[in-house]
Amino acid sequence: MKQVYLAFYKGREDHHGFARLSGWLTRLVTRGEYSHCELAVDLGNGEFVCYSSSVRDKGVRCKQMPLPRDKWDLILTRASPARVEKFFQQNDQLKYDWLGAVGFVVFNRGREDKYFCSEFCADFLGLVDSWRYSPNILHALASSVQNKTL
Repeated sequence: MKQVYLAFYKGREDHHGFARLSGWLTRLVTRGEYSHCELAVDLGNGEFVCYSSSVRDKGVRCKQMPLPRDKWDLILTRASPARVEKFFQQNDQLKYDWLGAVGFVVFNRGREDKYFCSEFCADFLGLVDSWRYSPNILHALASSVQNKTL
């Protein structure tokens, strides 16, 4: 059976401009090394099918890509690939939630019709108030309960 991971991006963006600025700003504001997170299904060939909400892709998306260990930290979940795909299908058309992404800083709740990356992952995991989780807070929580059921 294919395994599902929470994947946390710790690299520096190869892109320039707004995508790079948003990654830097996320790390600065959340005081951590992670600027993005994904639900990642391991294909077993060095590639992963990744699900998230992305600034670059303007919202919820799915794409296949490698997750090099020097840029990504992975935490194993007990979720099934089918459950991830179903969650994605239910949320596929949602746009990126800029206000929600900065909501934990300015006390603005996220919107139900949009997602930012860690909100998407936290909602998939069934966490209460998923809009409260930055990639760094979600990593701290998932690391703390890694040996328990996620």
